[in-house]
Amino acid sequence: MRIVIAGGHGQIARLLARRLVRDGHSVTALIRNPQHAADVEQDGSAAALVDLENATRDEVAAALQGADAAVFAAGAGPGSGAGRKDTVDRGASVILADAAEAAGVRRFVQISSMGTDSVRGGARPDGVDDVFYAYLQAKLAAEEDLTARSGLDWTVLRPGALSNDAPTGTVRLDLSVPRASVTRADVADVVAELLEQDAGARLVLEVVGDGVPVAEAVAALKA
Repeated sequence: MRIVIAGGHGQIARLLARRLVRDGHSVTALIRNPQHAADVEQDGSAAALVDLENATRDEVAAALQGADAAVFAAGAGPGSGAGRKDTVDRGASVILADAAEAAGVRRFVQISSMGTDSVRGGARPDGVDDVFYAYLQAKLAAEEDLTARSGLDWTVLRPGALSNDAPTGTVRLDLSVPRASVTRADVADVVAELLEQDAGARLVLEVVGDGVPVAEAVAALKA
């Protein structure tokens, strides 16, 4: 398969790219900083310079031509304000989905976050600061945009609290799971398995660590 990963220089994206390349797939990493090209190329990805905050749908669609799947792994990241939570965590996902439809790329995996349901309907959890509230709102809006699309075989993946620990190789993956942490490496492996097993289409899934082997957890979605 040829897979295009938005937010291609992010931690999960690079772990995913290495796994996919190892498995014999072709990966294109969408990056906005040309200085990141060498890093993603070292992972085995082709680098495509696309700024999802400012690019047009057709510009993004050009990078998706011939792809079998698109993965949204972008995020405004720590230190960014509420405005960029909207333009990246929501807006960039929307334009990638628009571009995927235009380019005829049906398979789309969006990496979201646990906790988005807590802000549904304008609710605000106690103790949540303005920026994190904006982040959850942006993630929820991106989910709602994606799940309303009939032209994509989408999967929304909501990880628990992310860590950089070594992968456990096991996860709990379901429509709803108890809140817990999960390694970025395990999340990347779940995304790879979703693509390789062609599983999880039109599902919103939560994932945390310490369950069953990743491949088994994904296979169970097809049972």
